[in-house]
Amino acid sequence: MRILKRIATACGAIVAVTVALTAQAPQQPPAAAGQAPAQGRPGGAGARAGGPASFFITSVGKGDGANYGGLAGADAYCTQMAQGGNVPTPQGRQWRAYLSATAANGQPAVNARDRIGAGPWYNVKGTLIANNVADLHGDVERDRNQVNKQTALNEKGGTVNGVGDTPNQHDILTGSDSHGRAVAGTTDTTCGNYTSNADTGSVMLGHFDRTGGGNTSWNSAHASRGCSQAGLVGTGGAGLLYCFAAN
Repeated sequence: MRILKRIATACGAIVAVTVALTAQAPQQPPAAAGQAPAQGRPGGAGARAGGPASFFITSVGKGDGANYGGLAGADAYCTQMAQGGNVPTPQGRQWRAYLSATAANGQPAVNARDRIGAGPWYNVKGTLIANNVADLHGDVERDRNQVNKQTALNEKGGTVNGVGDTPNQHDILTGSDSHGRAVAGTTDTTCGNYTSNADTGSVMLGHFDRTGGGNTSWNSAHASRGCSQAGLVGTGGAGLLYCFAAN
């Protein structure tokens, strides 16, 4: 009987300690309605991998300057690169190049932000890039996306050369303003809607590493020197694209 009493006393003490430790453990506050948990938000404490690959930067350009054969050709190139990097296309989505096009030949302008779906988007290692279009472009609050040197990976999961690397290839073709729309005005900012590789004309570029020059926008930093491959390289790029899986 004495042994049984001792065992019961010991068990009771263990239960009491467990309850006390549980009560002292920090508790995560519940997420607000329609809001992702903190660990799933860009920059949130305890951020962790948690989604299928739906964003990458192409590891190489097509090699023909800004001439991708138009938006359709650029989309096809994103698909090709995803396949080459063994990045499965998420169910119900299709790869789209983040590019805006200006009005031409009776067709209206096209905005990059309208081509990429609603989100969320994750890099090939499962890190959240942005929850939605508004967060990606800072419509409500700036710096709500995770487009930067550490997370804007290529289709192979590698980092892309930026400022300080040789060669610097941080210029990414977008043809867009900072809100992800076609740039207003008559100046060519899309290299003839991605059909030109001439030394004339230009295309709007973004800095994926948020570094260099007076404007470090990820999607609208400055225009290229020309549309040729040499012109893009000379500006600090290689004709690379942002690719998003649109839903």
